[in-house]
Amino acid sequence: MELSMRKFIILFSLALLLLTACGGEEPAEATAVPPEPTLAQPAINTAVPATNTPLPAPIIEETSEPTATDAPPTAVPPSPTPTETPIPENPVSSITLVPVVSGLVQPLYLTHAFDDRLFIVEQAGTIRILQNGELLPTPFLNIMDPVGSNGNEQGLLGLAFHPNYQENGYFFVDYTDVNGRTNIARYRVSDDPNVADPDSGQILLTIPQPFENHNGGMIAFGPDGYLYIGMGDGGSQGDPNGNGQNTGTLLGSILRLDVDSADGSYTIPSDNPFINDANARPEVWAYGVRNPWRFSFDRLTNDLFIADVGQDTYEEVDWLPAGTAAGQNLGWNYMEANHCYRAGCNPADFVPAIFEYDHTQGCSISGGYIYRGEQFLSLYGNYFAADFCLGTIWGVFQNPDGNWQSTVVHPGLIGITSFGEDVNGELYVVVRTGEILQIRP
Repeated sequence: MELSMRKFIILFSLALLLLTACGGEEPAEATAVPPEPTLAQPAINTAVPATNTPLPAPIIEETSEPTATDAPPTAVPPSPTPTETPIPENPVSSITLVPVVSGLVQPLYLTHAFDDRLFIVEQAGTIRILQNGELLPTPFLNIMDPVGSNGNEQGLLGLAFHPNYQENGYFFVDYTDVNGRTNIARYRVSDDPNVADPDSGQILLTIPQPFENHNGGMIAFGPDGYLYIGMGDGGSQGDPNGNGQNTGTLLGSILRLDVDSADGSYTIPSDNPFINDANARPEVWAYGVRNPWRFSFDRLTNDLFIADVGQDTYEEVDWLPAGTAAGQNLGWNYMEANHCYRAGCNPADFVPAIFEYDHTQGCSISGGYIYRGEQFLSLYGNYFAADFCLGTIWGVFQNPDGNWQSTVVHPGLIGITSFGEDVNGELYVVVRTGEILQIRP
């Protein structure tokens, strides 16, 4: 009886940690900060100088017109070369999770820097390195001073290494500051490959947040060499400011930036969909998302998978195949997954979800990756996603007829914040209580 009660308390406490990520359980009101202005003339921040001082806290410059670039950034990763004999792809029915490391402090994400090291993001503002099975004692980066992590969905949230990192040493982070604003910043590694230079930080973009939840946080370089940024709708419940359907704000959207400027600023890719729309932000690449906590590109096909945290009833994964036209509307707040959230909506107007589950099966989705590794070919072609609150892991698979199916492949690992992918395409599960586990058959 005592043991059962203790388990109940632990499970109940973990489920409350990110309760605001679940729309149906969010408070009706949250502490507000000044909202982002609606811009009459879109502009970008092109005036961030190089600095050797600690991070400043600028806001988005509103005084200059966006600069388009006609050429893609340098060092675009080469397109995958298909094998002569395709690897068979079949849906999996179960997986196992093998512990890799423990003892981390609220880990939120895992990625690689094009070598065998694993870089693990901790919410309070540190990045740790796992090398040769050992967690290095000195953090790769410690920016706990500028990072604000008082809210459950705040903190150091994302990490992406430049495609040409091995030559230029640049990497990018997404974090909320002590004022609750989202910051996209560039850093550089020091002469020690396991330690970044904390004074090299340059803020590319600062985005005010009206509430402390729905900050998004995922950043990743696409196959085109541009930086993609997931921004939530600004928080509270039901998107009260209508940001999801407003391309005039950076909130509720996937942004796409060219970050190859030598001075640490960014420019707008010339094929971004709203670059010539005076009422829209030119950074917006897709819109209509509530809280795209995690998204990923398929390293084989370049398809984009976006896991969007739901409101009252449904969690979802959206799919944009390579070659899909930019400017897609993913539906929020007209739609919640494949269901009307607002009366009178027309589902045909929006990108449909390829996977959804309702809140009898969980409360907040943590999206993952399609397996493209070489170690466990029986997993090949399966996309994995999990629920944070109940810990269920699903395998999502596209059948030859184009339809998608889903299967519960692992039950009950509460507190899954993210998945991660190493340089070889092997996949990992990141657990908020401090563990990293590898996905195996």
